[in-house]
Amino acid sequence: MDIQLGRSKSVRRAYGIDEIALVPGGRTVDPQVTDTSWSLGGIERSIPIIASAMDGVVDVGMAVELSKLGALGVLNLEGVQTRYDDPNPVLDRITAVGKESFVPLMQELYSQPVKEELIRRRIQEIKQGGGIAAVSGTPLAALKYRTTIAEAGADLFFVQATVVSTEHIGPEGQETLNLELLCREMGMPVVIGNCVTYDVALQLMRAGAAGVLVGIGPGAACTSRGVLGVGIPQATAVSDCAAAREEYQKESGKYVPIVADGGIVTGGDICKCIACGADAVMIGSPIARADEAPGRGFHWGMATPSPVLPRGTRINVGSTGSLERILKGPALLDDGTHNLLGALKTSMGTLGARTIADMQRVEVVVAPSLLTEGKVYQKAQQLGMGK
Repeated sequence: MDIQLGRSKSVRRAYGIDEIALVPGGRTVDPQVTDTSWSLGGIERSIPIIASAMDGVVDVGMAVELSKLGALGVLNLEGVQTRYDDPNPVLDRITAVGKESFVPLMQELYSQPVKEELIRRRIQEIKQGGGIAAVSGTPLAALKYRTTIAEAGADLFFVQATVVSTEHIGPEGQETLNLELLCREMGMPVVIGNCVTYDVALQLMRAGAAGVLVGIGPGAACTSRGVLGVGIPQATAVSDCAAAREEYQKESGKYVPIVADGGIVTGGDICKCIACGADAVMIGSPIARADEAPGRGFHWGMATPSPVLPRGTRINVGSTGSLERILKGPALLDDGTHNLLGALKTSMGTLGARTIADMQRVEVVVAPSLLTEGKVYQKAQQLGMGK
């Protein structure tokens, strides 16, 4: 339904994850028999969680461990891992600097050029450790390093930017990325993002994307919505892009998974994104809290180091337990940030959903009071959902 914003413009209402709730149906399922498996580019995973390609979230060790646990981690090929032979001193500086000096330090550290030799080395280190080598770069990085990435034997390539489209108008004489050609010639599945609309998601699928990342600006460390004023609340964005997936499957016979990227903190958030139509989620801050995370309890966005317009910040998320505890439990915290898989399986059981496809069909209602109704004591005492 269109809403009259003013005499010159009509708008529609969009909903965020915090504004919706999932409705139990007429059956329940034992969580032990639920199936959370999914596939991305022919790679099967038992946990529908991808760790974000952020320097405080994924390094070689985390990528390997996430793979072994049944999830997936994406390494940022334009971060400190590919600019420095030993990124540890750099990470120490990032986590130690004060708030006022943070942005200038980031701009300084990320001015060091990316080294193609390190791209090869990091991909090979992940594979030698038994991990899935999923790597990420901006469209510019795809233009510059696609041959290196392919030759190094990466398993998945994520092309990521604040907004990605199949039609880009650049300066005269400057090469622009042809996404359809990249998907056809890369030699590995290409996942593309980010987008938030039906039309763009459908265009990316038609271009050959093996998966589409959905979300602009909801991430915990992202400031794009404040800096650019751009974005659609995540529940509506995921639902719109999931509709594009269904349309593309009808016209092509191919199923392209949708990955909700950003704004996801708890197990409940994961459940709601899947109920809106996502096949999996990409999360940063929940994984940055793992003891093994390279950020040492801090988390920052990919666009934070921009030399001209930073669109991210550094947040202190703390370290709350091992990666395995965060993904699979047992939980030591009561706020939904531990045992994310257990939360998903329990929610699926409660809702009567045996598979991810079943979960995508559960009833969803608009519920603005979902997180506050009856929680006055938790909020006052900063416990549970009131933290």
